[in-house]
Parts: sequence; C-alpha cells; structure tokens
Amino acid sequence: MSVPGIASIRTRLITIPLRRPWGADVTDVRVIEVVVADVSGQQGYGFSWTPSIGGTAVQALIDTDLARFASGRPAEPSWWDESWAHLHEAGGGGVTTIALAGLDLALWDLAARRDSRGVIDLLGRRHDALPAYGSGVNLHYSLDELAAQATRWTAAGFDGVKVKVGKPDLAEDLERLMAVREVIGPDRALMVDANQRWDLDRAVRAVEAFEPVRIAWLEEPLRAEDLRGHAELRRRTGVRIALGENLHTVHRFAEYLDSGAVDVVQPNIVRVGGITPALRIAELAASSGAGAAFHLLPELSAQLAFALPQPTLVEVVEDAGFADLGALTEPSGVVIEHGVAKGGATRGLGLRFR
Repeated sequence: MSVPGIASIRTRLITIPLRRPWGADVTDVRVIEVVVADVSGQQGYGFSWTPSIGGTAVQALIDTDLARFASGRPAEPSWWDESWAHLHEAGGGGVTTIALAGLDLALWDLAARRDSRGVIDLLGRRHDALPAYGSGVNLHYSLDELAAQATRWTAAGFDGVKVKVGKPDLAEDLERLMAVREVIGPDRALMVDANQRWDLDRAVRAVEAFEPVRIAWLEEPLRAEDLRGHAELRRRTGVRIALGENLHTVHRFAEYLDSGAVDVVQPNIVRVGGITPALRIAELAASSGAGAAFHLLPELSAQLAFALPQPTLVEVVEDAGFADLGALTEPSGVVIEHGVAKGGATRGLGLRFR
C-alpha cells in the first residue's frame, strides 16, 4: 500500500518559561511545533527544541527551505538522508539538524497514528521500564540549595544523580560534590557535568581531585569538538567520559567511538535530527561496546529508549519536563516514578503542545 504524500507543513513557535532557570541567560526553552498533513488529511505532530536562543532561525529554516523540499514526498520518515543532504549547504549540524528533527518526529508520529499505535510499538518495544537519574542545571545553586536538590532526588527514588561542576576553584567543586555524596549515600551513582568549561590540564586535575567522591562519569569536560583532547584525557586518567549533546551527526559519534574518547554517548534526539539518526547513533554505540543515555527531553527520550536492545538511562532534569512546565495538552504517557521510567504513548508520540 502506497504512503500518501505530504500536502502541507505548519509551524508554531512556543516560548516555555522554565520553573528553575538554567542560568541568567537561559530562562525559557523554545519549541517549534511542526504539523505535517498528508493528502488524505491525516496529521502528524513533531517538534524542534532549543534553550532560549535560535528558535526563530529554526522555524524560518523549516518554513522557507524544508517545507518546500518536503512537499509531495511520502509522509513517512524514510528520506531523512535526502533532507539532510538538501540542508547541508547551511551546515551539517546545528540549526539544520534541529530543524530536521521537527519534520522527522512529525513523520514518525504520523506513521504510528496511521497504524493506530504508539511510536514505541511501531519501532518494537524492548523494555517496559528503565532506570532514570536525577539531573540539574545547578552550578549557580548555593551549597544549601544543591544539598536540598540532592535530598529531593533521593526522596524521588533515583539511584543516580548528576551535578554541574566548573567553579573557578576546584576545591569548591569538590566541597559541593562531597555535600551531595553525603546526602545520597555511598551506593548511588554520582555523575558530574563540566559543560565544556575546562582545558585538558584542568580536567586531569579535576579527575584527581574528585577521587574521594567516586564519580560514575565525567561529562563534557572539554569543548565538544575536541576529539583529541577527550581521547588524551581518557588515556591519562581512565575516567569514564560521557558526551554527545553537542555532537550532531552519526559521523562525529563514530569518530569519538573509534578514537576511544567516549564511554557513554548522549545524543540529544532533537539536536541530531530526530528519531531516524538517533537510532543509528544508538546502534553504533552498542556495536562499539559503549553505553548510551539520551540527553534531556524525557517524554521523548524514554520512548526511544524503550525500543533499544540495550538498557539506556533516562535523564530527568528537575522541573524541566514538558509536563512539569505545563506545556502539553494531555499526558504523554511516559511516567517516571520511584526512579524508574515506564509507559509511553498509545498513539503516535503523544506530544501535543498547548
């Protein structure tokens, strides 16, 4: 049976205030809702996403370039590579792949709706439940606020938590991590995220300084583009390195995996271009023996994780999920309770925005 062609693509830019700002310059997130209609009148709903900046650029790229290119093509997510090649003159990743994600998610949603089931079941569910970990954009928190957040995470049943580091004085970072370790106890995993703040020498000193708190992984210690530096840090210290939220293509992930520069890949499903490339990256990680933990967006990330063969951690940033922010018209179907992610949409992706 042939798939109907695309008749129209509509976008809507939505600004969603954060309940807990991620910093002075990140007080909201921008969602670009993408609605694809096929010639039969059925619709699929996807979205692109970015913190605070770039939303209008993404929307413009979809409206002026991607919509025209997609018109008349099959309303299914089978031609992602062609659309990436089309936008490649504007960049292989970044705004281009973020824009592509909105279309890709809408096409997956439409394919599942056409089949009257959820995207997880369309892909093939492999897991009914997966462990989630508490995460926070908390470098600007006071020590007391950070300890209180760690207390909330333990009360919520998370077996792992993640804390931002990168204070000017490593001693202050260590003090904060020791306070969190005291709250969460000796058995929970403690991950740390430097958000690309260090150079190689600083990162080596940090790994040594953090030995007393036994970190589970060190996330983005260097600039995301610094492949050689991450490989050297891994060689010098043996620390488990996690990264990927700022890599945009399967080719970059392959380079990092082949170089032994990463132990846990963290693709952001929207930033890499949607479900189609995210599945390829997860498959590449599994074949390389690396772990995977999708970055942010738990209502989306958990659903894709449920369909992967390998167990995958689900990141839950405190008070930052779409449901927490009151952004959805109805529950997504993803439920996170007692530190575990379950459920999923029964039709499509289940993500419709107010």
